Amino acid sequence: MMKYLQRLGRSLMLPVAVLPAAAILMGIGYWIDPSGWGEGNAIAAFLIKAGSAIIDNIPILFAIGVALGMSKDKDGSAALSGLVGYLVVTTLLSTDTVALLQGIEAENVNAAFGSIANAFIGMLSGVIAASMYNRFSHVQLPDALAFFSGKRLAPIMTSFAMIIVAGVLFFVWPVIYSGLVSFAESISQLGAAGAGLYGFFNRLLIPTGLHHALNSVFWFDVAGINDIGNFWSGEGEKGVTGMYQAGFFPIMMFGLPAAALAMYHTAKTKRKKQAASLLLAAGFAAFFTGVTEPLEFSFMFLAPALYFVHAILTGLSLAIAAFFNWTAGFGFSAGFVDLFLSSRLPLANQPYMLIVQGLVFALIYYVLFRFLIKKFDMKTPGREDDQDLEDEQATEEVPADQKFTAMAAQIYEGLGGDANVTSVDNCVTRLRVEVNDMNKVNQDKIKATGVPGINVVGTHSIQVIVGTNVQFVADEVAKIRGK
Repeated sequence: MMKYLQRLGRSLMLPVAVLPAAAILMGIGYWIDPSGWGEGNAIAAFLIKAGSAIIDNIPILFAIGVALGMSKDKDGSAALSGLVGYLVVTTLLSTDTVALLQGIEAENVNAAFGSIANAFIGMLSGVIAASMYNRFSHVQLPDALAFFSGKRLAPIMTSFAMIIVAGVLFFVWPVIYSGLVSFAESISQLGAAGAGLYGFFNRLLIPTGLHHALNSVFWFDVAGINDIGNFWSGEGEKGVTGMYQAGFFPIMMFGLPAAALAMYHTAKTKRKKQAASLLLAAGFAAFFTGVTEPLEFSFMFLAPALYFVHAILTGLSLAIAAFFNWTAGFGFSAGFVDLFLSSRLPLANQPYMLIVQGLVFALIYYVLFRFLIKKFDMKTPGREDDQDLEDEQATEEVPADQKFTAMAAQIYEGLGGDANVTSVDNCVTRLRVEVNDMNKVNQDKIKATGVPGINVVGTHSIQVIVGTNVQFVADEVAKIRGK
């Protein structure tokens, strides 16, 4: 299961890498026009809409990215299947469709269906689509149906599978959602302890998208709390209103960026540059805008135990801020932009103490994350097994396309060519190859291309360690094989 989760986490790296830029664009736009969100400034509107085009479609990105990453040969048909699966389930369970199925007005539909388009559904669609692709992409149908054989069959089977999934969720999702709302209403009576429990479960439920059920109780007017609305309107009680927002600032502005630094420092030496490119951008997005998904999803599945620790620390932060009545609020998210803007509002109470608290939490996050990662060898970005490589050897100064073409041709010839190779896949740094006869593989010929190493993992399985440029070599091999 751990390996499966880590594989899922690696599949998310492609869509996650897009998110920091989108978060920063939205944060800058909100900074320019904090009240109108683009209504009063064309530049702000441009930036916000550009960023939201990505942020608002995270579930779709996850559906496509997971399906592509977990399919056996990373084919575009798998990605299409992920999108098809997501569209089927979200359309069948949309508010309007559910109203039609139940024969009621849309406003009377359970609020749970309003949040069905979330990251969890995206990942679920991607996982099922990859499974359907791996199972059916080589199935040959009878001649009368031959057009739908092979890779064309994968999205068709995915759509059928997601109809069944939608049928299950039609009954299960509202029960779970309503239960969480009831739970949130009960802990809202517990003061600072309740704020801590809310923070813990808010983070814990992020992967499922069900954190919106909790947020609706504390942030909006579902149970009369309306923490965000009352804080910004000044209609609440000083030192109390904002208690379900304030504790997020130390985590998002300080704790998570410090965690990113710890993950960078514990990354394997040969992978530090690649890890830094993701962690630096994601850490800055968390600090400046308060958007943490790029950072959280980067280790959520690679190291789930570490994410559980993060949820505990988030709950602790909210409890501390609520206990001391330090309050601030956000309209976008709990980053520097909102802390700066909300600190001048009437209900802000000692918001500078959240910075002090944040510095303490930064130290805690850094020390604790670094210790746990090293102690338990957690596979955070830059520490995955597939990325533990020798230095890439120097290559001749030739155009990249020619270099990879020649390299791929020699590697494929060394593997035995079409007569011996049955399948070729790749991960982040390796070609993963299945062959008929390992004795026909010429390892010396492959090593002569300058690859760092070869790993024979079975009687028919061999891995050629290429390095971070493996995708280009894999593409050239695919051309040679005519696929």
